[in-house]
Amino acid sequence: MKIVKELQSPLNKLFVYETDDGYKVESVFYKGERLCISTQVGCPIGCIFCASGSKGFFRNLTFAEIVTQYELLRDILPIKGIAIAGIGEPALNISNVEKAVNYFRNEGLKVTISTAGYPLENFKKLIRLNHNGLTLSVHGILNKTREKIFKKKENLEELLNAVDEHLSESSSSRRKKFQLGYLLIKDLNDDLENLRLLGELAKKYRFTVMLMMYNKVDGFDLEPVTKDEYEKAFLFLREMGVRVTLSNRFRIDKLGGCGTLTVGRRIECS
Repeated sequence: MKIVKELQSPLNKLFVYETDDGYKVESVFYKGERLCISTQVGCPIGCIFCASGSKGFFRNLTFAEIVTQYELLRDILPIKGIAIAGIGEPALNISNVEKAVNYFRNEGLKVTISTAGYPLENFKKLIRLNHNGLTLSVHGILNKTREKIFKKKENLEELLNAVDEHLSESSSSRRKKFQLGYLLIKDLNDDLENLRLLGELAKKYRFTVMLMMYNKVDGFDLEPVTKDEYEKAFLFLREMGVRVTLSNRFRIDKLGGCGTLTVGRRIECS
């Protein structure tokens, strides 16, 4: 496995790797000292907004390929943490992801994970790994909305119950390390009904909501909400008593946004 391309914006650095059998995957270094890595070549979940998985699924990355994304960069970048949030669904590569989490923790790195929670049985294993935080990507609460967003998905209530059961004897500080990821997309999931249900679930399970902005991608018939609409959604949830974190500037950047890592294969940044 080798690095074949590097792109840089004012905020992030994106690296394209080529595997020994010719596939390409990406990682992105956020200048907050965190490296976001991939776990699969392509992705079978089929999120409607995701350019990174739009060409389908090819194979899981091996344990060596997952950690090599870090090892090729650790001597040249001040990496303090790993986000398993790049291309692929980590729950579908649970064995190699578990080994990688243990490896990174032994390296003294903090590890966070983002997942759509598919399949449920592997998700239950994923939440029990030695991580420092997990984000469950929900992106919609109504069944009709989730049907539009995900090609493959689990029942949301069952996913949340699995986390709640795991945390039933944990401290409140441990619970705060679990959050719900919600990517706002105009006229798809930004309606008050979905947001109200999101707030109710967050309060019921005492989870934080990570409210993200969609990055516009050429070829996708989707639009981001305006900054004003984004702020209104944030305030709506806050007024419900929900803990909310917002997309930081690294996540809004075109080289670091949700579902846009493969865009780096087609663009140049200065």
